[in-house]
Amino acid sequence: MVEWSDQERSIINGIFANLDYEDVGAKALCRCLIVYPWTQRYFGSFGNLYNAEAIKTNPNIAAHGVKILHGLDRAVKNMDNIKATYAELSVLHSEKLHVDPDNFKLLSDCLTIVIASRLGSNFTPETQATWQKFLAVVVSALGKQYH
Repeated sequence: MVEWSDQERSIINGIFANLDYEDVGAKALCRCLIVYPWTQRYFGSFGNLYNAEAIKTNPNIAAHGVKILHGLDRAVKNMDNIKATYAELSVLHSEKLHVDPDNFKLLSDCLTIVIASRLGSNFTPETQATWQKFLAVVVSALGKQYH
């Protein structure tokens, strides 16, 4: 179990309290699909992903980006038991969708870039450390079924 300080909880809750899910979710997933094109293979049913512009304007990608952020909401609300919170999602991604677990880390890196660009100077080293810790716990929980 991961220990969270009151300050860390406050930082994570503060990031999510001011998050524009439609903008951040879409941009993070688009960035992942453009920077790491091999990740597109999991989104074949989402329509045209032939180039960066097609990805950026694809409504299915935007909607899934929002869905991902709402999924992260579950971790925020269950910070003391993220592993159990994501147990079912881990099974889905490993056994049904066959997503390479390394892709969770790639997406978390893209999400960090988008969050940092939104927060600007408020994305202090302390904020980044807490954010990275949070995402590392989520990525580990999502990859649990693979181990």
